[in-house]
Amino acid sequence: MTLSNQSLRVAAEILCRGRSRPPVPIGHLPIECRPRDVTDAMAIQDALHAVLADEGHGKVTGTKIGCTTKIMQEFLGMTHPCSGAIFDSTVQHKKGEFEFGSFLHVGVECEIAVRLGSTLRAADAPHTMESVLRTVSAVFPAIEIVDDRYEDLVGRVPDWRTWVADDFFGAGIVLGEAVGDWHSLDLAGIRGVMRINGAEAGAGYGRDIINGRPLEALVWLANAEAARGRDIPEAWVVMLGSVVQTKWVSRGDVVDVVIDGLGRASARFN
Repeated sequence: MTLSNQSLRVAAEILCRGRSRPPVPIGHLPIECRPRDVTDAMAIQDALHAVLADEGHGKVTGTKIGCTTKIMQEFLGMTHPCSGAIFDSTVQHKKGEFEFGSFLHVGVECEIAVRLGSTLRAADAPHTMESVLRTVSAVFPAIEIVDDRYEDLVGRVPDWRTWVADDFFGAGIVLGEAVGDWHSLDLAGIRGVMRINGAEAGAGYGRDIINGRPLEALVWLANAEAARGRDIPEAWVVMLGSVVQTKWVSRGDVVDVVIDGLGRASARFN
């Protein structure tokens, strides 16, 4: 039995509190509107996006893919990827500036991002590496901003279905310079390094993402969206997943990400 429209709305309104001003921590959702599987979680996510848009968060212009690397799956207790929305109001470029107090427990991740130059159509599924390669117009070094909006992330029983419903911790991104001439790069072999206040906080490789090929994450997303009857439109930005375990930051911290062949992005938390 699927969740009722009323249950979807209640769940969305509760999750929305985690992004209010000031944000309010989220506990377990009431049993009657708690997602039981990915289908429920994605239905709540859709309802949440509508509520957030009504609350002035802007429009969805991209997708973050979570848990595409072994290190992140082990960290969060999941065995498969998931996805969440990127709102245009949360996107910054090159040197991001963030208000520390607007988050509950803010963290950062070191990522490779892509922008589509044409639509990945649901009608063309199943998608393959060959089909997604034709659509990628640019690759970016990127930082994902995540927020632990939950009352007890570490101590509680893992609740990945609710995390998926809530855009899987997504809170914003910083995109570095777009690299249009990326086809000569070995995306699997490039190394990403994260530094916080100048000290190395983690490093990883593109090959740490699904099946050793970063764009496999885009293949996964295209097919997951096609199964829901949805295209991924031209100009969409997709975050492929973190090559470094999430690092939590403090007020005043400066985060720098450098990815071989792609460049850098930075974020400051004031």
